[in-house]
Amino acid sequence: MNVPLTSKEVITQIQKLQHEGQSLKKKEVKQLYPDLMRSALYYYPSWQQAVEESQTG
Repeated sequence: MNVPLTSKEVITQIQKLQHEGQSLKKKEVKQLYPDLMRSALYYYPSWQQAVEESQTG
């Protein structure tokens, strides 16, 4: 499977979206940032888990 981002890049991108006030709803991220979603689900069991990981550091 082609994974465009590393796990660290996934966390950084999620934090960037949060900082900019962007929506982190799974459906919206999947539509707007498909590479981010694909990579996040490769490294984490769920999108929610990736978002939680980005908040804890």
